[in-house]
Amino acid sequence: MQYSIIYAVIRPEISERVSLGLIFVDGDKVDVRYSPQKLDAVRSLFPPKEYEFLSQVVSSMPTDDSINSVEAINYLTRYSNNLIAVSPLQNIDIAPTEQSKVRLFKNYIYEAKVTSATK
Repeated sequence: MQYSIIYAVIRPEISERVSLGLIFVDGDKVDVRYSPQKLDAVRSLFPPKEYEFLSQVVSSMPTDDSINSVEAINYLTRYSNNLIAVSPLQNIDIAPTEQSKVRLFKNYIYEAKVTSATK
């Protein structure tokens, strides 16, 4: 299994960022999850228009058909708009079970409610 972290970039000049979600890749399956609580928590850190854009992009990722392959995720890793960043894919030697995904989400993102969709 591979994973990538979705970040909100708070201050790009010093690489300050907040982790908002994870992208899991298992073969041809892509599973995107984010924390609505953390997304809401960064609201006060951005001007309203930038937050609206950030929120729309992150909340649409679980259902966005353009994030459906390793190539698409690698593209997002290279593309940065100073609001959203995606880390390079990392390989992890664990079974891609729901339990392992929840554990990774709790470790890297947030421990509460998760919004997800498998593609």
